[in-house]
Amino acid sequence: MMLTPKTLKGNWGTLLLPVNSDDRIDYGRLSEEIGQLAGAGLDGIYSNGTAGEFHNQTETEFDMVQEIMAERCRVAGMPFQIGAGHPSPVISLNRVRRCVALSPDAFQVILPDWVVASSEEQVDFLARIAEAAGGIPLVLYNPPHAKQVLGPADLLRLRTAIPSLIGVKLASGDARWFAEMRSLNLDMSVFVPGHLLATGVRERVASGAYSNVACLSPKGSQAWWRQMGADPDGALRVQERILQFFATCIVPLKNAGYSNPALDKFLAAVGGWGNVGNEAALAV
Repeated sequence: MMLTPKTLKGNWGTLLLPVNSDDRIDYGRLSEEIGQLAGAGLDGIYSNGTAGEFHNQTETEFDMVQEIMAERCRVAGMPFQIGAGHPSPVISLNRVRRCVALSPDAFQVILPDWVVASSEEQVDFLARIAEAAGGIPLVLYNPPHAKQVLGPADLLRLRTAIPSLIGVKLASGDARWFAEMRSLNLDMSVFVPGHLLATGVRERVASGAYSNVACLSPKGSQAWWRQMGADPDGALRVQERILQFFATCIVPLKNAGYSNPALDKFLAAVGGWGNVGNEAALAV
């Protein structure tokens, strides 16, 4: 399925990288995890976000992860996106080139991360990625800890310059930010943090989430996504409870120095839905 700004939507689950005590990826558990995510009825699966630890993988490991995901998702009829981001733009470009043959529904990429790219360099980089992708659409991952956090006008500039850039993952904003996003009419799918998705939908900005809530409960997060269409007020009440849980149980761990990948795997341990592994998280 060729995704578009209109069809890229919903509640997408991330691959949480299962790593054994010898620091090797457990590909058997990874395959089982993909089956569990697909069985939860998510709108799609994506690889190599923060919880996928894309920055720690060798290229051999990267290729194996994508091949397993592509094979399992094709069998299950599950849309999937490949996270091809890397702090090195050259490595990111080569990852896209190698994975075109896997026919993902989109590639997720980040902007060059060591030297802050100028406006012109951002366009040049994404244009080269788009060319390498051979028509497969792109989604820009621009988290709050990026070297340059893009504003609504920046997104419009990049969307205009790169037609195959159909979506963006970013932090949500305040009322002024939502108003500016609506006024620009980006023709772009906007994915906000999973725990703030009900607000993003209410504000008529969010198309979906690459969801940390799905780390806690894939089935529960999908039910919540459906509720946003059928009972938006009820969905906002659920969001309040989710935020209370995060404030009470997750933020203190983050403040204690646990990394985002560890916290996402901790959510899966609390949810009890899959053996994604993380001895440090399980010991908290």
